[in-house]
Amino acid sequence: MTENADLALAALRARGVAEPVDFAVLLGFGLSGWSESLADAVTVDYSDLPGFAPVDEPGLIGRLSVGRLEGANICLLQGQAHFYGAGDPTCMMTPLQTARLLGAKYLLILAGAGSVKPDLYPGNLMLVADHIALFGLNPLIGLPSDESIFPLHDAYDPRLQRRLKRAAAAAGVPLQEGVFMWVSGPTFSTPAEGRMARQLGADAIGFGVAPETILARCLGLRVAAVAAATHFAAGLQASEPSLAEGQSHTLAAVVPLRRLLRAFVKTADTL
Repeated sequence: MTENADLALAALRARGVAEPVDFAVLLGFGLSGWSESLADAVTVDYSDLPGFAPVDEPGLIGRLSVGRLEGANICLLQGQAHFYGAGDPTCMMTPLQTARLLGAKYLLILAGAGSVKPDLYPGNLMLVADHIALFGLNPLIGLPSDESIFPLHDAYDPRLQRRLKRAAAAAGVPLQEGVFMWVSGPTFSTPAEGRMARQLGADAIGFGVAPETILARCLGLRVAAVAAATHFAAGLQASEPSLAEGQSHTLAAVVPLRRLLRAFVKTADTL
């Protein structure tokens, strides 16, 4: 099951990646291109790593970078494939396996989402406390039961969540907390779907986070996730949500997300 990840690891070793990483960061929609923040970075295109699916974001080349940030050695997964593009909910398994083989014990997911909460405005950040897989699909379906059956009561690690809250306070970054609903995409939700999501207890909806969290937990990674609200779901605003609007509000969230990441990384030695 790790054959492609083993080959990807060998490719990274051949490019000079030797030191183990402290943790991995998965950058979702609109959040790529952060490798310039890393010192002594080694960056490899996904296309040069076996088993890495191409990313779905138009015009984006997925890249894996390993380097140092605030004294910690981290693995940046810049861009990701989604179920709606790959047709496979396990499409991020090999990148996560590779991060695990590099030594990561923790995964921080940074993603975009549509808000179904009236006071979660576009550009705001939300710490993911839990998730709902709306359509019941699980990326572990088909795996042996001894690998795939485990509890998810702590899918989003409480200790990592506390550290993210402290990091947000230290960096002066407002951080709400809520429930993320995974939907298949690629279309935006209908007004009725947005209302249903809210009635079921969701605060934000999006095309990822949940499957990557499930895969990561299967691999033994502890997970935390932060979603940047990129738009209001249909029915919560007068205008229709659009890809351009999502990209605009994601850009507005980049600065606070980077500040939050730096503050969080400073605590890596105490995780």
